[in-house]
Amino acid sequence: MEAWTRLLGLHDVDGLADAEPDTPRYKLLHLPARLVRHTRRRVLKIPDTWPWRTAFTTCWQRLSELPAVT
Repeated sequence: MEAWTRLLGLHDVDGLADAEPDTPRYKLLHLPARLVRHTRRRVLKIPDTWPWRTAFTTCWQRLSELPAVT
């Protein structure tokens, strides 16, 4: 999973595109966020001070835009 995440979502992010498998797992999957409910929707609140915030959101948007497997 980490290899595909790096290839599809982090291909141009400095420091994470060519990183070892443990690095993206540590930096992106261990995020200090809160999942809150607001108007019947779930919102992920990520602190502005977290250094990999833009890398996570960019990767999430890219992977969300991929077509579904049929």
